[in-house]
Amino acid sequence: MKVGIVGSGYVGLVSGTCFAEMGNYVSCVDIDEAKVAMLRKGRMPIYEPDLDILLKRNLRNGRLTFTTSLEVMLERSDIVFLALPTPSGAGGEADLTFVLRAAEDIGIWLSRNPGYKIVVNKSTVPVGTAGRVRAALQQHGIRAGVDFDVVSNPEFLREGSAVDDFMKPDRVVIGATSPQAQEFMQRLYEPFVRQGNPIYFMDERSAEVTKYAANAILAARISFMNEIALLCEKVGANVDQVRIGIGSDTRIGKHFLYAGIGFGGSCFPKDVRAFLRTAKAHDYDFRILSAALQVNEDQRKLLVGRVSDLFDGKLKGKRAAIWGLAFKPNTDDVREAPAHVVIRGLLAEGMEIVAYDPEAVATTRAILGDRIRYAEDAYSTLQEADVLIICTEWPEFRRPDFERMKQIMRHRLIVDGRNLYSADRMRDRGFLYFSIGRP
Repeated sequence: MKVGIVGSGYVGLVSGTCFAEMGNYVSCVDIDEAKVAMLRKGRMPIYEPDLDILLKRNLRNGRLTFTTSLEVMLERSDIVFLALPTPSGAGGEADLTFVLRAAEDIGIWLSRNPGYKIVVNKSTVPVGTAGRVRAALQQHGIRAGVDFDVVSNPEFLREGSAVDDFMKPDRVVIGATSPQAQEFMQRLYEPFVRQGNPIYFMDERSAEVTKYAANAILAARISFMNEIALLCEKVGANVDQVRIGIGSDTRIGKHFLYAGIGFGGSCFPKDVRAFLRTAKAHDYDFRILSAALQVNEDQRKLLVGRVSDLFDGKLKGKRAAIWGLAFKPNTDDVREAPAHVVIRGLLAEGMEIVAYDPEAVATTRAILGDRIRYAEDAYSTLQEADVLIICTEWPEFRRPDFERMKQIMRHRLIVDGRNLYSADRMRDRGFLYFSIGRP
């Protein structure tokens, strides 16, 4: 099939590359000439495991192309996916400027080039966006249901495992009421669900709510467990044991039950705020989600207070080693990363920061500049460090050389925001160790 992707950001690049890997001819358009030039050479603008391999392979075999011309992309495509940014507006609402502008430009092209097209919302968009995209297309004289269809096809990609999520989805959600559009989308996605995972067809609005509801419930689970962790600390319980006890209940399940320093990234904070905005616009007070956001905001600041308490509020001139800058492992994404909240809080108290992350140093430097120092490896951060603060659970942090760490650090003090180590073992190794929700 011939697929077009508008936008070569995270979702667009993963989607386009994976569609090409499955044998489709994919044309991606982006207004960023530098990014397009980079992608044509097989160079990645983001870090995502295995994506670079698929990108280079499909560039070589001619199934994947990049252009700055919307017209060229439309000429090559039967199905056009809108994978554009929907950043938070001033009130938390999703800004649809890029999506609607693209729809208008596609409508203009279609008015001059009659023929059937399917326009698919792949971006995370509020309820009713499919209708707004349809209206943007119709205003140029296109007759609904004849020359085009609008489909909602939300993505459920996890940064760090997006290729596997796309190639082997646990479900595909398609909001489409047109039989013709449903048939096209069924054919496009059938190769991805050969193991029997379902393709769910529903109306466009239900598909739009499904995406937000999925992210919202996961965010709420994280905040709920973080509150459980804080209660465990007060009553002398261990949140790890509580997690095992409740996770074995099949009604609850084991995922997203780990205590930590809160969620970040490009999806959960933005999408929960947008979902709340949608509820407010329809005169509904979504109290659970308001609480989930507030809990998360407090949790991301937790370590600053704990480090301050350990030094009796005297942080000026002290040195903190930070392990982890990305909001989660296996990505270089630092958008709303808890580590950055921690760093800003410690800098405000006068601490010196030396940080390391396997992938997110460049993306952090673009935001924080030289306000902190950056190390080439984890151990280099520890030189004369008064405290080590763990903010991201990268695999390489799970089994470090503790004896080497003791020799380097000024104080054998670790504040672990991701509960990577056993508290008993850390005590036996001679560290003063603080984690979250554990005695």
